[in-house]
Amino acid sequence: MPPLHGFGPGQEAEHPEYAGRYRLESCLGAGGMGVVHLATSASGLRLAIKVVHAKYASDPEFRARFRQEVNAARRVSGAFTAPVVDADPDAELPWMATLFIPGPTLYEQVKRNGALQPDEVRGLGAGLAEALRDIHRAGVVHRDLKPSNVLLASDGPKVIDFGISRPSDSELHTETGKLIGSPPFMAPEQFQRPREVGPAADVFAMGAVLAHAARGRGPFDSDSPYIVAYQVVHDEPDLEGVPDDLVPLVQRCLAKDPAERPTAAEVTEILRHPVPGLPFHVPGRRRVPEEEHTEGGTARSDGGPAPVPGPYGPPARTAGPAVRRPEEEPGGEPAGGAAQEEHGDGPAAGSPARTTAASVRGALRRRVPAVLGGALALAVMGGVGVWALSAEEPPSRTAAARTGTGPSGASKSWAASLGDGPPPWCAAGPDDALYCSVTGVTAVRLDPADGRIVWENRGKDGSSDGADGTVVSDAPLSSGGLLHVTVGGRLKALDPRTGKVRWDLDVSAYASVAHSADTTLLVGAGGSVRALDSATGERRWDAAVGGLGTQWIGGTGGTGGAGGSGTFYAVTPDDDGSASDVSAVSEETGEVLWTERAEGNLVPFAAPDGALYSLSLNLSQTADAVVRLDTRERRVRRVPLAIGLDGAQAAESGGIVYVSGTGGALVAVDTRADAAGADRELWRLQTSVATPSRPAVSGGTVHLLAPDGRLLAADARTGKPLGQTRPRLGGSTDTLVAALPAPVVRDGRVYGSAPDGSVFAVDAGAPDTW
Repeated sequence: MPPLHGFGPGQEAEHPEYAGRYRLESCLGAGGMGVVHLATSASGLRLAIKVVHAKYASDPEFRARFRQEVNAARRVSGAFTAPVVDADPDAELPWMATLFIPGPTLYEQVKRNGALQPDEVRGLGAGLAEALRDIHRAGVVHRDLKPSNVLLASDGPKVIDFGISRPSDSELHTETGKLIGSPPFMAPEQFQRPREVGPAADVFAMGAVLAHAARGRGPFDSDSPYIVAYQVVHDEPDLEGVPDDLVPLVQRCLAKDPAERPTAAEVTEILRHPVPGLPFHVPGRRRVPEEEHTEGGTARSDGGPAPVPGPYGPPARTAGPAVRRPEEEPGGEPAGGAAQEEHGDGPAAGSPARTTAASVRGALRRRVPAVLGGALALAVMGGVGVWALSAEEPPSRTAAARTGTGPSGASKSWAASLGDGPPPWCAAGPDDALYCSVTGVTAVRLDPADGRIVWENRGKDGSSDGADGTVVSDAPLSSGGLLHVTVGGRLKALDPRTGKVRWDLDVSAYASVAHSADTTLLVGAGGSVRALDSATGERRWDAAVGGLGTQWIGGTGGTGGAGGSGTFYAVTPDDDGSASDVSAVSEETGEVLWTERAEGNLVPFAAPDGALYSLSLNLSQTADAVVRLDTRERRVRRVPLAIGLDGAQAAESGGIVYVSGTGGALVAVDTRADAAGADRELWRLQTSVATPSRPAVSGGTVHLLAPDGRLLAADARTGKPLGQTRPRLGGSTDTLVAALPAPVVRDGRVYGSAPDGSVFAVDAGAPDTW
């Protein structure tokens, strides 16, 4: 599935209770086009059900492409693919059910454990070749084979995700100039002649996947997709680390000319005799020698892996040499690297990145236009860091509430369980209490001092009984003196003192809901919008602003000029994504106060007094710039990102924007013009977190949550890592979530949410003690 491009908590993920006759049990993951749920058939089969997002379900062309995906997946169901069990592309929310295959993706396996052994690479190659042979025999071209689309099951590798595959007899063709695929694993013809892509492109991708498996990184690696594109088309692959006997085969697969590549059937013949007794093997987790010590000073007695303290938490107490921070490595270069999230398949950990910005600019000016038909200008980064994480995860602890004492003597740390997962979504209210929502619980109020539950609302009637199990993917929000929660297609307004429902409304017909301090907007799909009084739920006004794709965000004051005490902003991108119209709308009357035009497909994320901040997306939905619109003087300031970010999410503090992206990058961008009028990227940190949460900034520190429940902290001024907590996966170590809630920072504490269903608090002023 394509990467999730969510900007803000859960704004793209729908969570219906059923798909056809299948009850959806939990969320396995999400992509830009849909959410994958776990389900069980009547006969007991475990299923993975992909449900399309509502905003795409209304697009006839997308329905046609989804129907094509279903047909392609059905045509290729076999021993090395996930068989299709059922599907309904004509449902209100189209869906497809395949057999659930337990096991990590190849990307996850390599990231956690390093390169596969030579015999394992051969077994992987044999399985992939046979899968592609069957896929091609069915007349289908996958076009997006990559490590994250290869599941390592106990009986061999499985190829998944036919979302952009193309049957040879399909009437749907790639649009001219549109690139589809993941650059490090795309064949040269996918960049040069995308309408002519055939089975040979899948063979090229297989060669790149085998190289990735054998050496821990791909044969064409760079942080920039533009540089990768140039390397794929013009440069020879880097195959250092590939077993000698496999190099000739991988080289043939990676031939620039499709005619020179072997067919999948030929590769099957070459690899048809795997090592006896080892048809395929998924390596186990790396273990630390038992003589090494844990953070408590002793090895685990249960035989499990001892945790390795990270270089940014408490000092490592091991028998070996001290762990260096990146800035302490010999030669002054950061050690290690950041592995891209499984949907991105970018540079893996340890991949070299020594190309200077100047040499990149020169090479791109001269040559990249021949590849992509456009030039790319790279800004010089103010600083680059790498967040080296431990190779092991400490054993999970119980989720019962506990407290600790910070350096000041005040109780700072605690943990409280709100269920078995997924992570709760939390926010601090104006009364400083902590409010959370989690699957099966509409809302719960926690005492921020110790995590004690003050009240909880579990039922549709506002009582604490009868939890309906509805999946929650957003935090409660304070508006009009009440607590607003959108769950199960209904907007509920709760009394923050008691948790009782004051009013609720069916909002399932609306595309989204937006809030300001006193007003709630119900946004329709075609530009219609209705404003409600947040305190009473009564209608204030109706208007038509923007159109399909318009996104709304509430301002924090009278930033739009005369005409109202508050302002909403509506951002509407052009059909081609080249520019967007930004309109300021009066909160009181719905009147459009002004409209400004800005370059790029803009996604707003913050509207403090006097400014509107947005991320600009390119045609591949990668964030390539931060845009600040002065809402008083209406000046637009665009600050390009040196390297684009997939799945970008952002937060702003004092005119500086902090952007996180899949693959682990965290970037600080100064949108304030200096004396020379030059905005710039201040620093870039590689956190090694595949899919981080949206950042939270407070007190000079940037905080992020990781999918395994770790909370990380970095210096907001320099990007220097400051500390991280332990993982909190609970009993489900393979837990996947559609989107991660952001941390909450308030009154000297940082509150995080974890996949084990817990909420925890730590001392914001002492990340080195976490």
